[in-house]
Amino acid sequence: MNGRRALKTTLLCLIVAAGAGPSAGCGGASAGSSQAAERSAADIARSEETAQTKQESAEIARNSELLSGIETKKREEAAEANAKRTEAVAAARAKKKEREATERAKHKEELAEANAKKREEALRAKPGASKKSKAVTVEKTKAVIVEKKPTGLP
Repeated sequence: MNGRRALKTTLLCLIVAAGAGPSAGCGGASAGSSQAAERSAADIARSEETAQTKQESAEIARNSELLSGIETKKREEAAEANAKRTEAVAAARAKKKEREATERAKHKEELAEANAKKREEALRAKPGASKKSKAVTVEKTKAVIVEKKPTGLP
């Protein structure tokens, strides 16, 4: 940029010097050359402005690409974090359901065992029942309990 300013300043000095020549009385022949110098200086200034505009446009395009890349990366990171959070919530829910199913199964097993004990005691309390029929009934009750044991799967 400093080089451009120096060039502009130099061109301006040339234009001023070219314009000062005819006013100082150097003759009419240099008037045409001063106009040409002014035109060429204006052309140079326009070409510099055009080059600068193109350079700025290229820089804006690069910055826009960088910004777009950064925004895309942020969106991807946010989506990934959201997925992890959702996965953690789902895992917690599954763990809770499994725990509840295990507790229900344990409770059912305890109830079944308690009912089996009651039946066993009721059979023992009957004076007319034989020992063999009592043993068979107890074994059947235990078999029913074993068959009803849950696997713990929901």
